[in-house]
Amino acid sequence: MKNLVVITARGGSKGVPRKNIRLVNGKPLIAYAIEAALGAGDRIYKVIVSTDDEEIAEVSRKCGAEVPFLRPAELATDEAASLPVVQHAAKIVEEMNGVALDATILIQPTNPFIRSEDLIGAVNSMIDNPQATAVVSLIEAVDSHPLKVLKIDDGRLVPYIDGAPQAVRRQDLKPDVYKRNGSFYMTRRDTLLNDDDLYGGYILPYIMPEESKIDIDTELDLKLAEFMLIHREKGHF
Repeated sequence: MKNLVVITARGGSKGVPRKNIRLVNGKPLIAYAIEAALGAGDRIYKVIVSTDDEEIAEVSRKCGAEVPFLRPAELATDEAASLPVVQHAAKIVEEMNGVALDATILIQPTNPFIRSEDLIGAVNSMIDNPQATAVVSLIEAVDSHPLKVLKIDDGRLVPYIDGAPQAVRRQDLKPDVYKRNGSFYMTRRDTLLNDDDLYGGYILPYIMPEESKIDIDTELDLKLAEFMLIHREKGHF
């Protein structure tokens, strides 16, 4: 399969300025996504970074990614959605290389815990399920399980789900529930370009480890990610 990785990294991040190239445990944040994609080997056709920023482009090239274009300003605003950004990248790569892609993998570099094996697993899932339109990365949502969620009703704290017990043991939280961790979204070409959709009607789950819930939006997130990466290197988890 010709699977294009598109790492999205605009220059105008607000919560953590320049976060995509901030050093985290000694290397730029975006390097973790690039290294994971490159490490997936022949499962990936090309690894490109879509950015509007020359400095991010230069750092990305040094980390091994291709940056064949700078993203247009209208696709680099706070309001710009992911779908047109990935479509733009896919169309340019197809035109420049004279190929038809099989799928795209959107990676958001704000999660430094993505691994090559995650991307390989996602590609294998799509190969094994030809009817699938997308593969989306998830984590277990234990802390926000519907049986644990509460609401305030007329000034009283009550379970969000009527009849749910006030105290629930972790082992009793059934069924298992999941939430997107924002790490990656894999989409078949026809779904992306012909159906104008990032998901389609048949989405496969890819469950990632608990630490991959980190999504860097604040300085605290950045410090927590660095702390976890340091301790992972030491084999503490």
